[in-house]
Amino acid sequence: MKFIDEAIIQVHAGKGGNGVASFRREKYIPRGGPDGGDGGRGGSIFAVADLNINTLIDYRFARIHRAKNGQNGQGSDRYGKSADDIVLRMPVGTLIKNTETGETIADLVHDQQKVLLAKGGNGGIGNLHFKSSTNRAPRQFTYGEPGQEFELKLELKVLADVGLLGMPNAGKSTLIRAVSAARPKVADYPFTTLHPNLGMVRVDHNRSFVMADIPGLIEGAAEGVGLGHRFLKHLARTRLILHVVDMMPPNEETDLVHEAQALVRELQKYDETLYQKPRWLVLNKTDMIAPDKREQLCQQFVAELGWTGPYFLISALTGEGCKNLTYAIMDYLEQTMASPAEAAETLEDNELSPSC
Repeated sequence: MKFIDEAIIQVHAGKGGNGVASFRREKYIPRGGPDGGDGGRGGSIFAVADLNINTLIDYRFARIHRAKNGQNGQGSDRYGKSADDIVLRMPVGTLIKNTETGETIADLVHDQQKVLLAKGGNGGIGNLHFKSSTNRAPRQFTYGEPGQEFELKLELKVLADVGLLGMPNAGKSTLIRAVSAARPKVADYPFTTLHPNLGMVRVDHNRSFVMADIPGLIEGAAEGVGLGHRFLKHLARTRLILHVVDMMPPNEETDLVHEAQALVRELQKYDETLYQKPRWLVLNKTDMIAPDKREQLCQQFVAELGWTGPYFLISALTGEGCKNLTYAIMDYLEQTMASPAEAAETLEDNELSPSC
């Protein structure tokens, strides 16, 4: 299925039915009095988060969603029927905004979370309600209220604990294949990954986290080079970002330090909040480096980069170092869930060293 993470839709709630002015007319009852009923309520439109949906493709083609109007009231004290509501099922992680005001209407982060998008109009009042001791034959009634109408932007941000960030062909897809059951496409050319992939990483029997792999980012993405910044929003909900670096790029003249710094600058250009998220360095494809030179080469790269945070040496292809990485991630996530301050203190005390 084609992955769609943005869509614009229109929602039109139903109009309320009109009240009616009517009088009872029966044999032998010449002055039966008012009996006009109320109009029915117009249908409302709701959005519901559904874990079984992972793309907004349905809303790329079905853009207008219109609820039915309520029925008008009738004589003999008969009220109009209210219209059925419309429920739009959307992926968990969908952000809903008003395109006119930019206001965020809802953020669907829990399965079966239900929010009102457009409220149906209330039905009008029949003349039955206007009778009194001084107004025994009221001819007043009210019309039904119009339903709300909005143009909405749907934006899907995948829900994941850990996000993978890196240049094309850094080995992000291979890494998520190595540590989870996800099977994204892997090939020896840039931009093999064209849409985000999610994988459940099970560390122990009852310990797991979700990892997200997004298409590679290159220098100049802010100007639309490559796939641009389009998919970076899928890292917005993550609690930890893994910066994956290819230690043995195809081109031997590649400046790894420059590439790593350029990628971080692109991240900062896109969103300062995303740039400030906790970020670890993952040096991949170390199996292609001679064992006696591996440690020295990696330490030299880290020193030239000026990196002071945690970093790991892995080979996603052979699985070397991946287990230590996933255990370190799981420990960090559990600590930050308990107390972010304690987690930061633990990282400083333990000085997570490079792992193979």
